[in-house]
Amino acid sequence: MKNIFQQYYKNLFLSNRLFAALATCVLLFILKFFFNWLGEIPEIFTGVVFILLILNIVILYRINNGIEASRLTSKRLSNGDENPIQIELKNKYGFGVNLRVIDEVPFQFQLRDKDFRLSLKSGDIKSIHYNLRPTKRGEYDFGFIRVYVSSALGLVSRRFNFDGSKILPVYPSFINLGQYELMAASNHLTEFGVKKIRKIGQSTAFDQIKNYVGGDDIRTINWKATARKNSLMVNTYTDERSQNIYCIIDKSRVMRMPFEGLSLLDYAINATVALSKVAMLKQDKAGIITLSETIGTIVPAERKSTQLSHIMQVLYKEKTRYLESNMEALYSTIRSVIKQRSLVVFFTNFESLSALQRQMPYLKRVAKYHLLLVVFFENTELKSLSNKPAKDIEGIYHKTIAEKFIYEKKLMVKELNRCGILSILTPPQKLTISVINQYLALKAQQKI
Repeated sequence: MKNIFQQYYKNLFLSNRLFAALATCVLLFILKFFFNWLGEIPEIFTGVVFILLILNIVILYRINNGIEASRLTSKRLSNGDENPIQIELKNKYGFGVNLRVIDEVPFQFQLRDKDFRLSLKSGDIKSIHYNLRPTKRGEYDFGFIRVYVSSALGLVSRRFNFDGSKILPVYPSFINLGQYELMAASNHLTEFGVKKIRKIGQSTAFDQIKNYVGGDDIRTINWKATARKNSLMVNTYTDERSQNIYCIIDKSRVMRMPFEGLSLLDYAINATVALSKVAMLKQDKAGIITLSETIGTIVPAERKSTQLSHIMQVLYKEKTRYLESNMEALYSTIRSVIKQRSLVVFFTNFESLSALQRQMPYLKRVAKYHLLLVVFFENTELKSLSNKPAKDIEGIYHKTIAEKFIYEKKLMVKELNRCGILSILTPPQKLTISVINQYLALKAQQKI
C-alpha cells in the first residue's frame, strides 16, 4: 500500500490553480480576524477546495492507463536534414483532458523546448509533429515521453511516463537523394538554381538502330540499314557506361571547419553519397577512399544494388583527424587499387597557396593516370567580411586580409587548371549540387 501511494505521489503534480485557491483560503482566514461578518465563509471555501481536490485526484487515478502515447520515427536519421518526428496520443478517459507533452530528445540537440500543449476529447486520437536536424553522425538516444494530464478542474496533474527509449543511427544525408535522381535523369539541375548543361557532341557507345523521326540528327543515318528496310534508319547512342567514379575524402584537420552546424567532412560525405547514387543511376560504378595520416577505408567501385548502402554504412562513423593527410600513401593506394582510367573526385580544403603547392606533385601524378577533380571550399565567413564596409582602421585591416585570402583561393583554381587538373571552388551549402552538375557535364562531354 505504501509503494502504491509513493508511486501515485511521484506522478502527482499540483497546479498553479490549486496554489491560487489555497492562497485564497489563507487570505480569507486572515480577513476573518478583521471582518467578523465573513462568518463561516473561509471554512466553507476551504472545504469546497479540498473536496474538489480529492475529486480531481480520484477521476485522474481511477483508470491506470487513461492515456496512450507512442513516438513514430524512421529507422535512421539523415544528417544535416530536417527529419520528421511524430508522437501519437490517445485519450482513454471518459471525459476531455488537457495535456502537456514533453519529449526527451537526444542530448546532441541541446533542446529543452520540445514541450507541447493540447486538449483531447474522450476517445480522441491526435498526433504531434515536429522536426529534428542532426549535425553529427553517430547514435542518438531518445528518452521518455512524459505526459501530464489534467481535467477541467485543473487543480492537479497526473504524469504518465512512456518508455520511448530508442537509439537511432544518424547516417549521411539521404532524404534528398530522390530529388537528385530526378534531376540526373534529365541531365540538369536547373531546379536547384544551377545552369543547365549543354551537351556537346554525342556519346560513342552504340545503343540501337531505329526508324528516323523528325528531329533526329541526319548525321546518324545508317545507310546500309536504310537500304535494307527501304526507309530511313538511324543509329542511336547512349552515354558510356561502367566507368569508375571514385570519391576520395580527406579526413585531416583541414576538414574540421564548421559551417551551419556541419563540418566540412560532413558536407563532403553527404556529397559523396549523392554523387554515388547519381553515378550508379547513370550505370557507372561508385567507390570511395578515405584519407588522413594513413589510408582509411577503401570501397572498390561497384554497381551492385547494395553498393550505396555499403558506402553509407562505411561513412557512418567516419571522423576528422588532427594530423595532415598523407598524399604519398594516397598516390600509392590509387595506383594499386584503381586499375583503369577513372574519374577521381578529391574532397579536401586549402586555406593557403602554399598548402596547395605542398600537395601539387602528388596531384599531378594522379592526374597523369586519371581524370582528377579537386573539390575545395570557399570560406564564406571571409567573403561576408570582405563585403562589409570598413568603418575604422581595424576594419580596413580585416577587410584587406579577408580579400587577400579570397584572392589566394582564386589563384589556387588557376594553378590547378594550369596543371591540367579540374577543380571546383564552392560554398559548403552548394557542394552537392556543384559536384553532381560537374559529373553530368563531364559525362556529356565524353571526358570520362
